[in-house]
Amino acid sequence: MAPRRGPEPVDVDALLTDPGTGIVVCCGSGGVGKTTTAAALGIRAAELGRRVVVLTIDPARRLAQSLGLTELDNTPRPVAGVDTSGGGSLDAMMLDMKRTFDEVVLAHSTPDKAAQILENPFYQAVSSSFAGTQEYMAMEKLGQLRAQADRDGTWDLIVVDTPPSRSALDFLDAPKRLGSFLDGRFIRILMAPAKAGGRAYMRVFSFGANLAATTLSRVLGGQFLADVQTFVAALDTMFGGFRERADVTYALLKEPSTSFVVVASPERDALREATYFVDRLESERMPLAGVVVNRVQRLAASGLSGSRAAAAAEQLEDREAVPGGHPLLTAALLRLHADLADLVARHEGHVRRFAASHPEVPLSTVPASATDIHDLPGLRAVGAALAGE
Repeated sequence: MAPRRGPEPVDVDALLTDPGTGIVVCCGSGGVGKTTTAAALGIRAAELGRRVVVLTIDPARRLAQSLGLTELDNTPRPVAGVDTSGGGSLDAMMLDMKRTFDEVVLAHSTPDKAAQILENPFYQAVSSSFAGTQEYMAMEKLGQLRAQADRDGTWDLIVVDTPPSRSALDFLDAPKRLGSFLDGRFIRILMAPAKAGGRAYMRVFSFGANLAATTLSRVLGGQFLADVQTFVAALDTMFGGFRERADVTYALLKEPSTSFVVVASPERDALREATYFVDRLESERMPLAGVVVNRVQRLAASGLSGSRAAAAAEQLEDREAVPGGHPLLTAALLRLHADLADLVARHEGHVRRFAASHPEVPLSTVPASATDIHDLPGLRAVGAALAGE
């Protein structure tokens, strides 16, 4: 019987050079290297001839530092030092959640209504810190970039680094959560006074709704509740637009021109999140390019097992001296090798089990770097590893 083959590696260069690929979404749980992966893919695509914009949602601003920029903001900026001899280019930007929300308000409201919304204290809180707003605004910005690319041809590839959420699924669930919030009973109660207007308020608002509003006022404070009601009333005409654009962007993610790259680290929890995301993409029929496992440890002296290194270290520690040698130093180095060998074995085991449960999903691994990735050469090296070089 022929041995069972493992998954094929992700064909990164084929993905990036395919003119049919318009969006690459790097997704996964927080802390697995999505930002580095997105930046590395962006540079490699640009140097392969694509006109690329990278959208990051990383608040640590590591992408700006890695790309040699003093800062990133809500406007795409060109990245210097990229080899553009093949006709490509690279722009990068970092999502400003509040500014994106402000842009949506300004674009879809009259000047007076927009000013009323932007100055509202509750809006200022929601646009900066409401749960799910970052993921939803990432979807908004992706839709804006795609519309600009279609309109003037500025870019032919958008690489998205999704928000560092606790769960990898938050990015896909944000539009649905927003819709649930807008349709929720809390919002309906708050909207009722504004929709009824004047004295009609008493006719429309039932005793139960009045009781609910009174309770909310006691819990939240009268001024806060008034701010919320004013915000909801002002934003009421925009709610449908939020849903419509979310639906359009969600449909965009299902198009063949979009590819998802699920990023993980070689740890059990990260690979479990990757499993959830792969299963979700399959159930939603969204195109999956493959899985990238970052920071996989490698063993330089692969011929020396961890158990043999630990046994040798124990023997040296029992000896007081070795003529011309340094037994304790050698023993310490052997202990380090044994610990690293154990880590390598654990990483390989986690990756092997994931691959066995998803044999049809392309899978690539990126070796752990000895130093932080903080410049273009480092990102190129990651891109080369992703491409299997």
